[in-house]
Amino acid sequence: MWLALAFLSALLLGAYDVSKKISLNGNAVIPVLFFSVVCSSVILSPFLLLSYIEPGLLKGTLFYVPPVDASTHLLLFIKAIIVLSSWLFAYFAMKHLPITIASPVKATQPVWVVLGGVLVFGEKLNVYQWLGVGVTLLSFYLFSVVGKKEGISVRSNKWIWFIVLATLTGALSGLYDKYLLGHIDHNAVQVYYTLYQCLLMGLITLFLWYPTRDKTTPFQFRWAIAGISILLVAADFAYFYALSLPGSMISIISTIRRSGVVVPFIVGALFFKDKNVKLKMIDLLGVLLGMIFLYLGSR
Repeated sequence: MWLALAFLSALLLGAYDVSKKISLNGNAVIPVLFFSVVCSSVILSPFLLLSYIEPGLLKGTLFYVPPVDASTHLLLFIKAIIVLSSWLFAYFAMKHLPITIASPVKATQPVWVVLGGVLVFGEKLNVYQWLGVGVTLLSFYLFSVVGKKEGISVRSNKWIWFIVLATLTGALSGLYDKYLLGHIDHNAVQVYYTLYQCLLMGLITLFLWYPTRDKTTPFQFRWAIAGISILLVAADFAYFYALSLPGSMISIISTIRRSGVVVPFIVGALFFKDKNVKLKMIDLLGVLLGMIFLYLGSR
C-alpha cells in the first residue's frame, strides 16, 4: 500500500513542478508562493476545524486532525521554517532556470537524505546504496556540464546555487520528517506546518515584497497557482500517509517520490522547448539509475 502511495505522490509532484513553472514564468516569486500556501491552507483548514468542533465526525477516518501540545507545535513550526526556506530557494531557481535542469537537480534530494542518514542517524550504506550515491552525484556533475552549453555556470550563476540549497534544505526536511512521523500523526504534521507556512509567508509578503513591489517583477494571479496547492496537498497527503504505515521506509519513499521528475522533463522538452534535451535525458537517466540503486540497497 505504501509503495502505491509513494508512486502516486511522485506523479502528483511531477505535475506540481509543471504548475509551478507556469505560475512563475514572468511573475513575482514571493506572492506566487504566498497565494499557493494560502490555497493549501484553505484546502486543509476545514479538516482541522471539523476535527475540533465535531471530532466524532472525522475520528477514525483518514482526515481527522488530532490536537497536539505546545512542544509539538514548536516542532511543527520548525518544520515550516525548513520547508519554506527550501521552497523560497526552489521557486526563485525554477523561475530563472530551464525546468529540464531545475527539476532533475532537485530530484537528487534522496541522495542527500541518504548521506544525511549516515551523518545524523549513523546509518551504514551497502554496495548498492554507494553505487546510487556515486551515479547520482556523477549525473549532478553532468548537468553542470550541459548547463555551461546554455550559458549557465555553476560557479557564477546564483540560481544554480539556489536549486542546490533548495535540494539540501529539502533533504534536511526529509530527515526531520523521519523523526516527526515517529511521534506525531501525519495529518497533524501536514495541516499545522502548512498553517504556519501561511503565517510566515504572510509576514514575508507584507514586509519584504509589498513595500518594494513597484521595483520588482509585477505579480499576476494565474489559476496554475491554485494548481500548485491542490497538487502539493494531494502529493504530501499520500507521502505522509505512506510514511505512517507499518513497514514503510523513508529511503524508498523519498526515492520513488523523486521519480516524478520525468513529468516536468517531458513537458519541458515538448512545450517549454528547452535546449539540449538529448544530453539532459542521459543525465536524467543517470539520476533515475541512481534512485534504482538506492531502492535496491534499501530493500
